[in-house]
Amino acid sequence: MGKAGRFACILTPMLLTLASLICIAIVMIGQTPWKGNDAPKTSLGRDLYFFKADTSAFVSDPNTILDNVNLDNNLLKALQGAAGAKELKDFYQVGLFSYCEGDKDDKGKETITYCSERKFSFYFDPTVVWELKDTNIQKIFGDKFQKGLDAYKKAASWVVWAFVITLVLAAVEFVVGIFAIFSRWGSLVTTIISTAQTIFALAAAASATAIYLALVGIFETALKPYKIKASVGSRMLSVVWLAVAFSIGSGLFWLFSVCCCSGKSPHKKVVVEKTPYTYERVASPAFGGQQQQHTGYAGPAAGHGTSGTAYEPFRQQHV
Repeated sequence: MGKAGRFACILTPMLLTLASLICIAIVMIGQTPWKGNDAPKTSLGRDLYFFKADTSAFVSDPNTILDNVNLDNNLLKALQGAAGAKELKDFYQVGLFSYCEGDKDDKGKETITYCSERKFSFYFDPTVVWELKDTNIQKIFGDKFQKGLDAYKKAASWVVWAFVITLVLAAVEFVVGIFAIFSRWGSLVTTIISTAQTIFALAAAASATAIYLALVGIFETALKPYKIKASVGSRMLSVVWLAVAFSIGSGLFWLFSVCCCSGKSPHKKVVVEKTPYTYERVASPAFGGQQQQHTGYAGPAAGHGTSGTAYEPFRQQHV
């Protein structure tokens, strides 16, 4: 196949690895402030999120809240105070390292006004963001809500680590993959790294999907009477699972490059060996090493006036 064929064979998994690396990087951009607490500058940064809480339809009048709801006056007053002081924003979007909040205009257009500082072990805590610490939140929300938040906090830290490890492994896989052009050993090492990267990518995607779906369920159950809605970011999850698909694809092609695409040229120099028991003409030592053009018996008169001999000698070669 040659080096050119080997390069063509490696090109596909290299591009898939790069695509996975880019997808994971995009996941980390979502809801990340440009600098300080400013809103993200790119549409990807603004539109990609794992979880969203929409408080624009928050009901502050107790008379309009659904019946058969055991209201906590302290909680309601806290939410009313936050809404009256415009501290309760219209929406909150949660990313991997931070969250962003903003307002809606009359046409429903959303504008991000603030983003929290980036933190490695980040999780969204509504009791802190909405300043509900001094309320009897456990009683009104119930143990299920608090246990759900506690589970989310623990899982969120693992998800961050999983995505960071996935990003690092994808970068290492891409760099090491360059050496796979020259040998199958390079492909083998790259395949091992790709397998580890795929495992962490799959674990990160599955964990993120599970915990944020669970978080939506918790918010819907506890805050539905107050007209606070929650949803997962379908765009973000699409990018996450697309990264997993690219990782799996690159791993399969790296494995293929170990078994095939050796890079050696099929055109080899052919050496023709002599068959056993062949005969080779030799020069006659009696006549200066000159060979005759005739073979076999020359007759008795061949020696008179000619340079021939009665017999032409042969050498038998055993190979």
